[in-house]
Amino acid sequence: MRKIGKNPREAALQILEQIFLKGAYANLALAQGLRGAPLSPLDRSLTTELVYGTVKTMGTLDWYLSKVVNRPLRKLDPLVLVILRLGAYQLLYLDRIPVSAACNESVKLAKKWVHEGAAGLVNGALRQLARTRKQWKFPQGPDHELERIALEYYHPEWLVRRWKFRYGLEDAVKLCAYDNARPTFSFRVNTLKMNREALQTSLAAQGIETHLSRWSPDGLICDSLPSLETLVDRFGEDIYIQDESSMLDAAVLDPQPGERVMDLCSAPGGKTTHLAQKMEDRGEILALDLYDHKLALVRENARRLGIHCIQTEKRDGTTFVPEWENTADRVLVDAPCSGLGVLNRRAEARWTKEERTLSQFPPLQKKILENGARYVKPGGRLLYSTCTLEQDENTRVRKWFLENHPDFVSVPFAHPLTGEKVEELQLLPQRDGINGFYLCLFEKRK
Repeated sequence: MRKIGKNPREAALQILEQIFLKGAYANLALAQGLRGAPLSPLDRSLTTELVYGTVKTMGTLDWYLSKVVNRPLRKLDPLVLVILRLGAYQLLYLDRIPVSAACNESVKLAKKWVHEGAAGLVNGALRQLARTRKQWKFPQGPDHELERIALEYYHPEWLVRRWKFRYGLEDAVKLCAYDNARPTFSFRVNTLKMNREALQTSLAAQGIETHLSRWSPDGLICDSLPSLETLVDRFGEDIYIQDESSMLDAAVLDPQPGERVMDLCSAPGGKTTHLAQKMEDRGEILALDLYDHKLALVRENARRLGIHCIQTEKRDGTTFVPEWENTADRVLVDAPCSGLGVLNRRAEARWTKEERTLSQFPPLQKKILENGARYVKPGGRLLYSTCTLEQDENTRVRKWFLENHPDFVSVPFAHPLTGEKVEELQLLPQRDGINGFYLCLFEKRK
């Protein structure tokens, strides 16, 4: 990415180019773009709003743009389409930005980043949208119910249809609304350094107010979001930024000091380092991943948190290593998945996922789970988790595993809120107020 300038709209365009045209994750592209950028706090805030807002509402923006652009959007120069989306977002959703500013600044971007001819197209389309935006109404009536909800709640229609079938219309709408809400900013306390209450006091002294997570005894929730750079600079050794739902893995697997633990899909290291905390950094954790750059993140996070018991190894989680057979006390398989439970944090994922590709995940998950099972020693435990809502990737994988591995039994564990014993846990955002997550626990017979 070229160096970010002082103009928040141009900064947003550069970041959106990475997301829409190069497949970057929105949160990572934004963090990278803003790091060291010469933007004022107010302009950083505007850049963030423009990036997340444009990504989240992309499908609806394209619906409006299709009314005022006289050719199919797919035939536009890709960067012109990004500029049009950025301008349309300001016109449709940011009342405090004057129409003239939204249009003129978009035209300047087109001239600078594309060419003079593109500027004319951008100017004409956005000014027509500004004039006519109130006359365009989303489709109404029973035959267009799903399309209307998809446009109003910024989700692909196939996903709304899928959730309506699974949960009913009311819950499908609530799930879409949850995905659109501002994400909770949560982090895990590094209990190897200090306890949660002590860190909370230290944060408050710096003007960072927090409250305790209900879901994890190691979690804190920020009531007011500080500068991320300030937070990491001052408390980087004491915290790991992590979803509350993903803090549950370490609690349920419950590794003990001195044990040998394997994490088959470890990057970037959030759950791996949490396991190390539970083990008091005593014992051995073998963290696997396919890619060197991802394993580097695991090592860097371990170093930052002062953890020494983690060893990384570049391995495919589906490939069996004979010398590891029956050697692990605990194995974690936090499997690759469709990620439909975390669209609240992954705004771009709602547009990059396709219904036809969902079937690719269960076969891969079963291979990794089956391989992980071979590493568990008799009496040891195996935890399977995903961050999706799909039954084919969750409860049906569990059922398949138990039917095909009679040497394993299901292990009940305590629900993190109620204490009730459950044999599997599916968190639903619209019901639980937390990102979607699934866990189940197995034990190898002695």
